[in-house]
Amino acid sequence: MNDPTVTDPELYRVLFENDRVRVLDYLDHPGQSTHDHTHPDSVMVTLTSFERLLRSDGSEVRVELPAHAVRWLDAQQHAGTNTGTPPPHAIFVELKEPRLTPATAPRLGPSPS
Repeated sequence: MNDPTVTDPELYRVLFENDRVRVLDYLDHPGQSTHDHTHPDSVMVTLTSFERLLRSDGSEVRVELPAHAVRWLDAQQHAGTNTGTPPPHAIFVELKEPRLTPATAPRLGPSPS
């Protein structure tokens, strides 16, 4: 597993962690990219508008979310590039407990709602 706090420690920091969840703070700048990293099943909360291009295994998806959006994020591995102008700021609440049933087709990026 490529932990984002290890691959990109200047962008991700741990705000809270216990045996059930880990809460990450994410902040980058226009044009900045992350290295390939993984997230377990998570809830994402955008604190500012959030515009990124995510890449994984030859697939790409554009993510554009307004400030204060809350989205589900299936477990995934990806790298991303900030394609917006404001610095995107988000909180990720990563779940440590495994799913009871595996996701049939995990999606790249956050859910649409």
